[in-house]
Amino acid sequence: MKYTRIVVVHYGGPDALRVVEEECPEPRAGEVRVKVLAAGVALPDVMAREGTHPETPLAPFTPGWDLIGEVDQLGGGVSGVERGQLVAAMPIHGAYAEFVCLHRRELVPVPPGIDAAEAVALVLNYVTAYQMMYRSVHVKQGQRVLIHGAAGGVGTALLQLGHLAGLQMYGTCSSSGSSAVAGTGCVPIDYKSQDFVTEIHRLTGDGVDAVFDPIGGTHLWHSRRALRAGGTVVGYGLVSSLRGKELASKRPGHRQRFRGTAIFGLYMAASRLLPERKRIVPYSIQTLKRLKPDLFRQDLIALLKLLQQQKIKPLIARRMPLVEAGRAHELLGQGGVIGKIVLLCNEPWPELAQPSPEAL
Repeated sequence: MKYTRIVVVHYGGPDALRVVEEECPEPRAGEVRVKVLAAGVALPDVMAREGTHPETPLAPFTPGWDLIGEVDQLGGGVSGVERGQLVAAMPIHGAYAEFVCLHRRELVPVPPGIDAAEAVALVLNYVTAYQMMYRSVHVKQGQRVLIHGAAGGVGTALLQLGHLAGLQMYGTCSSSGSSAVAGTGCVPIDYKSQDFVTEIHRLTGDGVDAVFDPIGGTHLWHSRRALRAGGTVVGYGLVSSLRGKELASKRPGHRQRFRGTAIFGLYMAASRLLPERKRIVPYSIQTLKRLKPDLFRQDLIALLKLLQQQKIKPLIARRMPLVEAGRAHELLGQGGVIGKIVLLCNEPWPELAQPSPEAL
């Protein structure tokens, strides 16, 4: 049986993505073959294609951090799952494919009747938001938070979860994303025309209790200035520290990993030495998942339950067929995407040729 997957043939722009058709993989002992229904498109995928993300494999490789699919075939010794069962996984790479073989322990059960595109948004974006809020900061009702990139995939997840938690929210975004941000009760701040530190202190007086910052670099220290005494900046993604630099010749991401870690460590140490008790702490979903996989599973199950109860509703910017992965990367790279782009991997293409109602 033939199947389709997307391959990064070399590090570079969206043109580095190729559509490949080959023999379907067979699950080995302990593995499950999953028929992928939806794969998320996220900035880490783009950075992996560029070769700048610390988790980038050697090319050629299939990108894709997160997926929702159906159990298709069981390898030897596998139990506890059944064919046709809906599951979620965060393989970090490999999700841009019609079928993927994963170890049984990677699979998290998904309740029936849930939209696959909405569910896949939970795996990377909402787990990141949930864990930063409740495991990095331990937010409490009534606290103030500043969310950078509030209209993006993680940003909109933070907005919805923050609304449920009863937080006072402020979010940086472009003017095109301000209505979506304001719709959750968050005060939008136009990062292009307004200084967010000045605005935060004008609006709050003494600052916020937490800042969620995916930009990194010197931006972390600027975010620290928006805190009130005792507050915390949670840095994740570190986009400015990782992107736009020349690659190490054979070890993609490793030079950038060291650079980003060193800068972050310097800011963490400096923040602890100063008297205002304003901390800067790191968050990495893949690191926490490797160290404490049970927490990842527990938090994703909790989020799937919230989705089933319709207490959260991920904002899907666009649903696109798998073969348009290159175009999806172009859209994300251009900026201004509100919510999550999702690739539908086992759907008839003619019906997907036109944008969905949620399309940009």
